[in-house]
Amino acid sequence: MTTSILSTGRMLDDDGRPQRTGTVWSACAHIITTAVGVGVLSLAWAMAQLGWVAGSLLFLFISATSLFTATLLEDCYRSPDPETGRRNYTYMEVVKSYLGGTMYKFCGFILYTDLAAVSVGYSITAAKSMLAIQKSICRHRSGGASSCRFSNIPHGLGFGIVQVVLSQIPNFHKLAWLSKLAALVSFGYASIAIGLSIEKIISGPEGKTSLTGLHQVPSEKVWSIFRDIALSYVFTVTVIEIQDTLKSSPPENKVMKKATKLGVMVMTILFIFCEDLWIVDLANVFVVVHLVGAFQVFSQPVYRLIEVWATRRWPKSGFVTKETAVSFGRGKFDVNMLRLCCRTGFVLLTTVIATALPFFSDMLALLGAIGFWPLTIYFPLQLHIAQKKIQRASLHWFGLQLLSVVCFLISVAAACGAVHGVHKGLKVNRPFQFKE
Repeated sequence: MTTSILSTGRMLDDDGRPQRTGTVWSACAHIITTAVGVGVLSLAWAMAQLGWVAGSLLFLFISATSLFTATLLEDCYRSPDPETGRRNYTYMEVVKSYLGGTMYKFCGFILYTDLAAVSVGYSITAAKSMLAIQKSICRHRSGGASSCRFSNIPHGLGFGIVQVVLSQIPNFHKLAWLSKLAALVSFGYASIAIGLSIEKIISGPEGKTSLTGLHQVPSEKVWSIFRDIALSYVFTVTVIEIQDTLKSSPPENKVMKKATKLGVMVMTILFIFCEDLWIVDLANVFVVVHLVGAFQVFSQPVYRLIEVWATRRWPKSGFVTKETAVSFGRGKFDVNMLRLCCRTGFVLLTTVIATALPFFSDMLALLGAIGFWPLTIYFPLQLHIAQKKIQRASLHWFGLQLLSVVCFLISVAAACGAVHGVHKGLKVNRPFQFKE
């Protein structure tokens, strides 16, 4: 791996692109930002249903499996050699390099549907957090005399406006500061929840947690649990894009594995110990700030797909390729009309869906469940088999297939829980008329 220097003195990496500057810490921040997001408000409830024993075991299994498959995927960033081979810039390019065109198309369809759906989920969750803050203030002022029911639309629109501005951040390389901020505030709301959990545990009989979970109708309990866990570990879909921000020395796959281990360890601890059902206003503020960053991290691959396609389709179009320098106060930044239009359009679309269908979170859980198995489990395992040329029907091959089958069954259970939630949501909600 070598670097070169332009006549301007700017350093380039071995692929001719500007030298990457990402580190293990910036990568870890991206991972925590993507993982601790859309499902965090309901994970505590899922833990309460399962109890400490089953809940902890399930989370540990899913986190260990996600860590394992993510490290396999990270070895495929370069091909054929994981340290000196040609770079693959996206998840789809990795699949195309090792598994061919048919799998490449299938992966692309699942991947970008999942990314777009999760972006809608972040908008819904952020609006609900802001709504919770408004209701808390209302109850405090009215002394509990008011019903304090509000529409989610103003909050969804406000979140969308912020995202329109932040969507003009060109790429992952320039997004590190936002991911670091998002990762930092995730510790804030997690610490609040952990503190409240400890207070509740020591408060007496009413505060004790259960080893076996809450008593509930078995079918309802199963559907609810798997629906909420479906989106807990979705960081794998952005692993390759995050890895593409890292310095080339030491080797990217080794640095990325360290970042993934650290990120998964942190978010697993947060998931397991955030077992309180009440998250105070400050924690909701932290959640909103976190989701501002998480939305952009998940949207960047979608932006890149559209912009790369447009650049290849119309390489001489000024609308597509021209960068115009704009001054704002003391700062200067580049504006590209394609970037401005397509990213603003994407944010507007997600905002409309989120405000129209706030119960769409169950649909997102369904899409997340459908995407979990192929994107987090199946493709990384198949890439590893192809890269290492593992012999079919060998012991190693059977072990990987067994893991795949177990995770497939978890995805099916999560999908069933999501379908159950969608059915209930359609019965009681109407578009643009949601109040809470």
